[in-house]
Amino acid sequence: CHYTTSMTYKYPIIPKKTRRPNKYFAKKTLAFGLKFDSKWESERWGQLKAMEKAGVVTELERQVRYTLSINDIKICDYVADFRYLQQDEDGFSKLIVEDAKGVLTPEFKLKQKMMKAIHGIDIHLSYKNKR
Repeated sequence: CHYTTSMTYKYPIIPKKTRRPNKYFAKKTLAFGLKFDSKWESERWGQLKAMEKAGVVTELERQVRYTLSINDIKICDYVADFRYLQQDEDGFSKLIVEDAKGVLTPEFKLKQKMMKAIHGIDIHLSYKNKR
């Protein structure tokens, strides 16, 4: 006797473009006609724009790139969410480099230390208020 078995395999249908969700659940957001990496970043931009209109901050910029190099060897770049001048009560301006953060990643912590060591800049972190 000769037995033949017919086996059919079912493969899952895999869409051509699979987008992995952000592992920190940040949702890309479109606001003010601009793209932001998270909802909180877009909200913070709105706050800073209002502060700029009120004259509290000036020279507001977003996505400012800093090169992090040691001994003329480029290690990486750090892209700040915001950079602006903040007016103090005494009339002086202070440069603020700000990152809108949800999660402090090991990569960010390293870049934060490198910004301080290489450029002498302390990164100001803004967090969304937790209810």
